[in-house]
Amino acid sequence: MTSTLPKTNRANILVVDDTPENLRLLAGILSEKGYQVRPVPNGKLALSAAQKMPPDLVLLDIMMPEMDGYQVCQQLKDYEATKDIPVIFISAINDVMDKVKAFGVGGVDFITKPFQVEEVLARIETHLKICSLQQSLQEKNQDLATAIQQLKAAQDHLIQSEKMAALGQLIAGIAHEINTPLGIIGSSIDNIAIFWDDNLAKMPQFFQQLSGESQSYFLSLLYRATHQQTLFTSKEKRKFKQQLIGVLIAGAVEDAEEIADTLVDMEIYDNIEPFLPLFKLPDWELILNTAYQFSSFKRSISLIQRATAKSGKVVFALKSYAHFDSKEQKVQANLQEGIETVLTLYQNQLKHGIEVVKNYGDLPKIVCYPDDLNQVWTNLIHNALQAMDYKGILTIETQQQEGNIVLKFTDNGTGIPPEVIPKIFQPFFTTKSAGEGSGLGLDIVRKIVEKHEGKVAVESVPGNTTFTVSLPIY
Repeated sequence: MTSTLPKTNRANILVVDDTPENLRLLAGILSEKGYQVRPVPNGKLALSAAQKMPPDLVLLDIMMPEMDGYQVCQQLKDYEATKDIPVIFISAINDVMDKVKAFGVGGVDFITKPFQVEEVLARIETHLKICSLQQSLQEKNQDLATAIQQLKAAQDHLIQSEKMAALGQLIAGIAHEINTPLGIIGSSIDNIAIFWDDNLAKMPQFFQQLSGESQSYFLSLLYRATHQQTLFTSKEKRKFKQQLIGVLIAGAVEDAEEIADTLVDMEIYDNIEPFLPLFKLPDWELILNTAYQFSSFKRSISLIQRATAKSGKVVFALKSYAHFDSKEQKVQANLQEGIETVLTLYQNQLKHGIEVVKNYGDLPKIVCYPDDLNQVWTNLIHNALQAMDYKGILTIETQQQEGNIVLKFTDNGTGIPPEVIPKIFQPFFTTKSAGEGSGLGLDIVRKIVEKHEGKVAVESVPGNTTFTVSLPIY
């Protein structure tokens, strides 16, 4: 059969087999598909080649003289430069214990000879993608570690400023926002690994034994399970489960509760009438459970994508916030992007009791000191959260008025007493308890705004306090 897989030149594959015919065949197939192939006829040469120039993947025969495939794989896993390279065993051995041993020494897959070309190519592509995903996660982790190092370096420069206090308030929230997606990624990777270990070898047999009707039901279940967009609460899911049980019982389906449980786990909540004939087929349980496993695999990939995107957003915000322009030169900047950076860093404090309302206008970029203005947004947002005791509504409005950009930060906290308002922009003035504030935050805000030839003002009544920043457009 002719393969329809796309050609690629990204991967360097080391093929190890003591049979020249097998070696030529595999090398020819892979080279035709665009892979960089290095064929070697024995284990010792394979180890030498891998250590000199580590490949992206190893196709490894088991039965070889002097050093068998198990020994080769074990030594690859013992060597630092090659321990993470995926090894796919390809052998005429088909005993279960031999396969167990192959996975035990570090193999990621096992292909039995005589092999199908499409199967070999598909499995290679799968493990290259998994390896690429793992490398991407490692790079993300490195980015996070680098960002945290940059943040710590920034703190050394800010030890005498109010920004240090604001960063101190953010550290716990930032750590949480980073650790949560990393935990999701780790858990999802484990689920993917378990899926491949438990199901990959069974796939060909599963599809071969399905009738045309059963295949149609399987694909329909899989489609429904992987195209659900709405998220429901646990209470709503329990309600859906009871409704499904009723429909199944009315359709004279046995094991209604078990089936309803699985369907809800697959996020199939309604319109199951087309599936009622399936649950009367002798192989319904195999079809349903396999579709559930495939849908779980797909959800794990989706979770990794979302968690990686969330981590990337936090990393970007950290990098933006921790950046310092030592030349003190004005640059063009989008003020709303700076506000969004600060909101991202405060996400952990916002999500449990704060509703953020954004009324953003269509603003031009202005020439400014963006790092300094980020400090303004940080202080104003931080003060608003404290005024509301981290429960309430924070409204941020931006608009263009004649030759100025006007930005308003409004909270529905207790408000500022009238006698205090004339003093709040004075240095070292604070209404907080000793040790909770330096009294420099709003003084820094005023100085930065004036440095931009702008103005800052406050209006406050109980339940409504608004800080307004006006900056000229140049």
